[in-house]
Amino acid sequence: MVSDMMSLNSRQGWLPLVVLALGTSMIIVDATIVNVAVPAIIEDLHLTATDVEWVNSIYSLMFAALLIPLGRTGDLRGRRRLFASGVGVFLLASMLAAAAGSGPALIGARVIQGVGAAMVVPMALAIINSTYTGRRRVIGFAVWGSVIGGMAGVGPLLGGWLVTEHGWRSAFWVNLPIGALILLGTLRVPDSRDEHSSGHDPLGIVLAVIGTTSVVFALIEGQKYGWLTPLRPASLLGVRFEGVSPVPFAFGVGIVALVALVLVERARGRAGRSVLIDLTLFALPSFRYGAMAAMVVALGEFGMILVLPLFLQSALGYSAFQAGLVIATLALGTFLAGGMVPGLARKASSRLVVQIGIGLEVVGALGIALSLEPGMNPWRPVPWLVVYGMGIGFASAQLTSVLMADVPPWQSGQASGLQSTVRQVGAAFGVAVLGAVLVTGLGSSVERHMDAFPAHTRTEVARAVQESGGVAIASLREPAVHAAAVAASAEATRRVTLLTALVLLAGVGATLLLPRGSASGHGEDPAPADGAATAGEPVDVVRGRAERDADEAAGVSREGRV
Repeated sequence: MVSDMMSLNSRQGWLPLVVLALGTSMIIVDATIVNVAVPAIIEDLHLTATDVEWVNSIYSLMFAALLIPLGRTGDLRGRRRLFASGVGVFLLASMLAAAAGSGPALIGARVIQGVGAAMVVPMALAIINSTYTGRRRVIGFAVWGSVIGGMAGVGPLLGGWLVTEHGWRSAFWVNLPIGALILLGTLRVPDSRDEHSSGHDPLGIVLAVIGTTSVVFALIEGQKYGWLTPLRPASLLGVRFEGVSPVPFAFGVGIVALVALVLVERARGRAGRSVLIDLTLFALPSFRYGAMAAMVVALGEFGMILVLPLFLQSALGYSAFQAGLVIATLALGTFLAGGMVPGLARKASSRLVVQIGIGLEVVGALGIALSLEPGMNPWRPVPWLVVYGMGIGFASAQLTSVLMADVPPWQSGQASGLQSTVRQVGAAFGVAVLGAVLVTGLGSSVERHMDAFPAHTRTEVARAVQESGGVAIASLREPAVHAAAVAASAEATRRVTLLTALVLLAGVGATLLLPRGSASGHGEDPAPADGAATAGEPVDVVRGRAERDADEAAGVSREGRV
């Protein structure tokens, strides 16, 4: 009876996964929608350049800063409760953002949205890990990975349509009906928590928040403020910087705080006290090397999302909706891969599936780079975008599966927060590095393509194009100057895309460190015949395997797993 009720083929068995995927989709889509809505927001609210930068940056900062402490809170207080609370917080923030009448009000709403997002995303992954077992977990991670990659491509398309047809406020109002359905669906999501610990680690929380916030701020804002001295006079929260940049100070504070966090957590662990981060997770080879690969892959993947829409809109003159339509083909590849992953995972190890996925991303990035030319048909890179999207679908799903393969269920929230933080830092680092390469390349390429023009004209145009990230190209009226700037944009974008391919190739190298047997095609590693740990294997791995094997045999667990 229990087996029939909780069968994977039943609606009840699939419903938690649908709810969790929908919640993650709302978070991912909202982040990308706002990027498309920025011009309309500037016009309506009369925002300054600083206001606009903080509308995007503050969300990423809050999201990154709270992933680890909120992941641990879900372990202790109940993951379903925190997931539902996060959806509620996100809906409240969406209403405040939609009703905002000024820049500060919108920035404040984005702060609250970042808090809600940090509650939802790690809990979704943690609940999947603690709810599903075996092949079910493989399917669950495949769906989750496809959602992460696919929604990043769908967001610009949906955002372009909403902003064009209904105004920028609709980009926030659209969350309300979706969020209401998610809240209703959480009633059918099984709850779980860490029954092994009830203590708190306030010092660890403070150090984690300071460390991640400072490092991510430095990576995001490095291009604006400069790493040694400001690139130009700038202000931060009312403080003007002209001779010194806040970026190296913030980065230094972040590194010191993170080192202190490791030392504090290690000392508390040795003393048998509750910890925010259980450092024994990094004793699991699958988690340790999977986290390394995830950071490298996130760094590379965000290169494409960063530069291609800019090129399509600024150099080729396409609207936000038209550019979003092209980028959405990436999502098509991601969703196609999501449907193929479970079958492929039965025949090959997750390690191999990840390598295939990142390899497809490398091929797609190279194809896109070679297809970029001034005046090209915008559909020319579409086949390569589909290939790239398929790579994301394969890699994201199974890299998560590898990461979480040996994590005991009671540590799911903590591990999910850690892996999400690693991805977020990798993405921020990718935006910082690849963004700097793009901006530098735009300046030098414009100078080179305008060598027939007077020096002062070259310098003026290069500065305008460089400081705007290419957006100023559309305002260049002189045909020869415009053509030179478009050619320079194509060259700079191609350079960044090729660098993205090289970074992703390094990600393939990182996967070679993954244990060959981690996350088998059935989502489980066979436990040793005698139930004992193999040489050098943490006890938690064996205990986690034993629980999962018992779950698989019984069909349902004591924690409400499907």
